[in-house]
Amino acid sequence: MLKVYNTLSRQKEDFIPTKIDRNEVRMYVCGITPYDEVHLGHARCYVVFDVIRRYLKYRGYEVKYVQNFTDIDDKIINRSRELQLAADELARKYIDDYFSQMSKLNILPADAYPRVTQKIPEIIEFIKKIIENGFGYVVDGDVYFSVRKFKDYGKLSKRNIDELRVGARIMPGENKQDPLDFALWKKAKEGEPFWESPWGRGRPGWHIECSAMSLDELGKTTLDIHGGGQDLIFPHHENEIAQSEAALGRPFVKYWIHNGFVTVNKEKMSKSLGNFFTLRQIFEKYEPMVVRYMLLSQHYRQPLDFSEEKLQQAKSAYERIVNVKEMAEKLLKQLPDGRAGAIREMTDSFVADFVNSLDDDFNTAESLGSLHGLVNSIYLSVRDMPSGLNRESLKYQLQKLTELSNVLGLTIEAKTTIPDQIKQLVVEREEARKNKNWKLADQLRDKIKNEGFEIEDTKFGPICRRSSAG
Repeated sequence: MLKVYNTLSRQKEDFIPTKIDRNEVRMYVCGITPYDEVHLGHARCYVVFDVIRRYLKYRGYEVKYVQNFTDIDDKIINRSRELQLAADELARKYIDDYFSQMSKLNILPADAYPRVTQKIPEIIEFIKKIIENGFGYVVDGDVYFSVRKFKDYGKLSKRNIDELRVGARIMPGENKQDPLDFALWKKAKEGEPFWESPWGRGRPGWHIECSAMSLDELGKTTLDIHGGGQDLIFPHHENEIAQSEAALGRPFVKYWIHNGFVTVNKEKMSKSLGNFFTLRQIFEKYEPMVVRYMLLSQHYRQPLDFSEEKLQQAKSAYERIVNVKEMAEKLLKQLPDGRAGAIREMTDSFVADFVNSLDDDFNTAESLGSLHGLVNSIYLSVRDMPSGLNRESLKYQLQKLTELSNVLGLTIEAKTTIPDQIKQLVVEREEARKNKNWKLADQLRDKIKNEGFEIEDTKFGPICRRSSAG
């Protein structure tokens, strides 16, 4: 049984979708505010939820996945002024950057990407419903949510409303009745983008956007999964619950899932600390699949400490998968026909371990261990060529390797083209080995190594690949 850690209950729960009769999962993940390039923290979040989505599909669920863009916001307005760029143009620029970098990480496209500026009528209708139900109020063009009227406020973050009020302040320019109240609609300031509404010209508050967009795209009933980073638990997701359940009169989300922070030397990654890395910068040094592998190497709820050492470890581990697959595919053509037999049974045990790991709250770190168990099994098949090895058994192993890698979103196709001069050195070395000219063979191996490639000798001939240290 798939078990999911629910932030709402603070425990693992059996995963049972609200529409179990249809085997349907409706999943919403908070997207970016596109005012700057996407960074490693974004990558972790969207890789985590991409794997969750892929695994649910692997387990037979029909998944509808929605992810928004908050394309109008104080940060966007401020940055657009700084760069002397229109707010909508700035948002488009960084939305394009998002798609470019995430595609390199092999993240599946969402079924829908609603944008705030395209959903203003739906947001206005949602706010009107909250006001009608007695949870919202209007003051001079601003609309606020009355937190104290929602009795369950704090149930996600486990914060007491009276404790929250201590130290809370009403900032200059705010017209709210209580420091804890939050904006549903903001009156337009001079020079800001605005939309017409029943309360005057303005724009939506941050929190209301996700409630309105998620329910508009996925249906006005309880969502199965709502996700995002741990920093969104309070106030964003807490406020989403309050306003959504105030409007609907029923639970908003069944399972709340949050991923841990990315840290650098145990400190949270941030621009102010100077330890901030964009994906574009990282991809200049490391292949995106290596970065994805590193992001999967820690359980999603735990902090992930970023370092060059971890990336190098991920590079070696990922390249081993690719190299073993390449070796096996070359051997496959030379094997006799036959039945998979015992090798199939052993392979199925690795698959079962892989599934058990992901069934336990999507534990990708453990699932990678099972994947490498299968990789090592394939490697031993290739290296030792046991008597039971045949085309069908090795093909079955490769099929399962690809299948499990796809669940994790890891593409394992060899991308390195061996230059002709290196190929020639490999041929010359093999000829030297046949002639028992070991000194020349060693010299040629060193020459190949100095060019950034390495050789592995197998029973069916040498395999040449780019050095993992290169």
